[in-house]
Amino acid sequence: MESSEVESDILRRVRALLRELDGHHPSCQSDRGMLRWTLHKKIQQNPGTSCVLVRILVKELERAERGDLRRYIIPLLHTLMYTLIQAPRVPDELCARVYDFCKRLLTLPQPFCTIGLDYASRLRVERTAPGTLYRRMVISEHGLPSAPAPCQERIFIFADPELLPEAVCKALLSDTEAARLSQSPGGCMGCVVTHTLQAALGDTCDIHGLRARLQALSPGDVERWFQQVVAAVEEGSERGQRTARLEGIYRGLLGSQPAGNAPREGLQGTPLPNPDISFHLWTEDEQLWKELVLFLRPLSQSCEPECLGQDPDAAEVPDILSECDCCGQSRFSVLSTDSGIERDLPAQEEPCAEPERSRLHRKGGIKKKPFPLDSVALLQAGSAAPAGKSPGKLPGGPGMPPEQRLHTARLVLLGDDRILGRLAQAFHSLRKREARRVFLSARLNLQFYHIPVLPGQPRPSAAADHAGPEELCEVAGYLGRADPWYESNVNTLCHMIPKLATMPSSPSRALVTDLFLTDVIAYYARMGTQPVCFQVHSVKGEDEDEGEGEDEGEDEDEGEDEGEDEGEGEDEGEDEDEDEDEDEDEDEGEVEDEDEDEGEDEDEDEDEELGPDVLFQDPAQDPAEDVFLTELLTQAQDSPSHRELSTAKRKGPLDGPGIDLTVTYRKVVLSDRQKELALSLRSTGLLMKAIPAEEAEGLGCLSVTITEIIRTNHLAGRSFSAVANRFKTRHLKVRSPEQRPFTVRLDKDSRRTYRDVIGLEVSPCLEPSYCLQKTRTMKLSPDGAEEVGLVKYLPKSLLLPINTFAGVTQ
Repeated sequence: MESSEVESDILRRVRALLRELDGHHPSCQSDRGMLRWTLHKKIQQNPGTSCVLVRILVKELERAERGDLRRYIIPLLHTLMYTLIQAPRVPDELCARVYDFCKRLLTLPQPFCTIGLDYASRLRVERTAPGTLYRRMVISEHGLPSAPAPCQERIFIFADPELLPEAVCKALLSDTEAARLSQSPGGCMGCVVTHTLQAALGDTCDIHGLRARLQALSPGDVERWFQQVVAAVEEGSERGQRTARLEGIYRGLLGSQPAGNAPREGLQGTPLPNPDISFHLWTEDEQLWKELVLFLRPLSQSCEPECLGQDPDAAEVPDILSECDCCGQSRFSVLSTDSGIERDLPAQEEPCAEPERSRLHRKGGIKKKPFPLDSVALLQAGSAAPAGKSPGKLPGGPGMPPEQRLHTARLVLLGDDRILGRLAQAFHSLRKREARRVFLSARLNLQFYHIPVLPGQPRPSAAADHAGPEELCEVAGYLGRADPWYESNVNTLCHMIPKLATMPSSPSRALVTDLFLTDVIAYYARMGTQPVCFQVHSVKGEDEDEGEGEDEGEDEDEGEDEGEDEGEGEDEGEDEDEDEDEDEDEDEGEVEDEDEDEGEDEDEDEDEELGPDVLFQDPAQDPAEDVFLTELLTQAQDSPSHRELSTAKRKGPLDGPGIDLTVTYRKVVLSDRQKELALSLRSTGLLMKAIPAEEAEGLGCLSVTITEIIRTNHLAGRSFSAVANRFKTRHLKVRSPEQRPFTVRLDKDSRRTYRDVIGLEVSPCLEPSYCLQKTRTMKLSPDGAEEVGLVKYLPKSLLLPINTFAGVTQ
């Protein structure tokens, strides 16, 4: 194919991508997302055309800049950078044009300036040492031994087996395992060597001879040449000296053949290996934390069997605990056989000079065999800190920025909103653990990704979840509205993954699934760097004795600190006064009752004699506390549902359907000031949604819908109609004055249902480290001041960041 035909074909494919972003592409909905993949595959098959694609993308970016078509900029820039990383060599003048364009993005608002700064920094390094982006990506994704870049990355795919069809779980497990087995460390090192040498020497490099030579070497020899190449590039020398050293390595690999004697076949690309991907069925609550600990410090390297049953060295224990005052007096699990009285302890022969030995130690105890991941020795070894240094101090050269010294765990959640609700639970638990004893936060950069997959036939445990496909993927829908590139490349997998997983086994199926799914997941994890932060909400039992004290003061401060949601308050507050007083009779249903007996106020005064209001009806049951991300639903227990109320025509009980509720909430107003309101009504249920239905609305505010039962008396008797009351709030309390129970379901998951509930309180979940530091500050502060010291600089709300390609475009 001639160069003009190649260029016109690539230009046609790029224009098709842009039409897909506008929603005008004629392809079927199920085929969306294939255009980008086929474009990159075409370039990989003919690496010499990578410069043609880069040139076309630069022209399209400049055209979008002139026409103020900002919706095209980020997708085109991601496509360009992904091509540039894999290209065997790109002329410096093209890199300079891309670099200048990225610098001009710094004048635009977020996320354009953020992405422009990131890519400008990468391009500056790539222009100084061609092939650096490819080399560092492969080294980090596969954990190759490299002293200049010791960071490591891994992709963890988590799927809930109770929410996804078994065929999908098996297909993804087999695909990820096959991809992992097909990529050996020696093969990845060979890819780094060939790509680096070709990027430095250009078309004078004999790629075929180089590959044959590397394949004939032993793994140890390949690693030796790999280390020489990395050292030659990473050392701070001039470009000419670096190229000369790489030419020497090239001649040493191929023998006496000079660099200029290679056959003129043009640029031959080196495929970019897929990253290290592991698939996990999420069956245990602590599984996520355990996998992250094993990633930082594998058991094979730090937990030999003879070490697991022993106590950590006395000199090592204070190092891991010194960063947290609350853990300074921690004891380890030992069954005591002494009295615990000081006079019964053996007399100390001589005072200990070292402070580490000054603690009391019990004798004769039976050691409890710890779980390997709970061993302090494992955490101490996992911190990789030299002796005598704090585990928070990370290894690396003096000029290496902190973000390059961190390991990166990319957690891809596969499923619908229910698995994200479970992730919010696990994330809250992890942050509480880290607030007490910092380990993961000092060494690990956590990145969260979400790929929506609709469930098949519901499992028995999930049979009560009656939400439709759109309702189960509200988070993905919001991310797709905010980021069109996410909509095209990730949301399309919602229907595609189940279809590919159920395809009959054939060579064509293996070709499609093994390449497409792993490639798309790798592309999303590599290029999706812009987080969208979702507020995690806390739900707990309400205690009347605490009343307007500490909790309310915290809530007020919390509302003031929601500065980032100020725009949201303006958008939503304008319609609040109208929505509060309007009765929307969308689902009116009437239930006639000819009995004139009122029977409503029998237990009106019972709540005055009640003690503190807890979450459950049974006083012996402890109040519960949980978090949710997307939705909270309450329904009156043993009463007709809203759907039954609108369709059934039958006699109701004496007091009508539903239960009496007292609702206290803080209304979101235009000025973002706190305005307390209270409602007393009869209701069959209440629905709180945290994900806005429109793109213009912001996050962090709850849209509450209360189904109120209105009684109407007439000559034929009484009738009841359902009216939906709607308002927006961040703090809400619900009580049942009559102590009539209702159920609470969190994040649309029937497994997270609480029964016999009589009261609850919902508010934005606070960051556990903020709460811990605030408690310590208030204890040490003589005047009881709250916002002093480090508390002022800590994040207050617990936000769950989910990465997309563009974040929320302004």
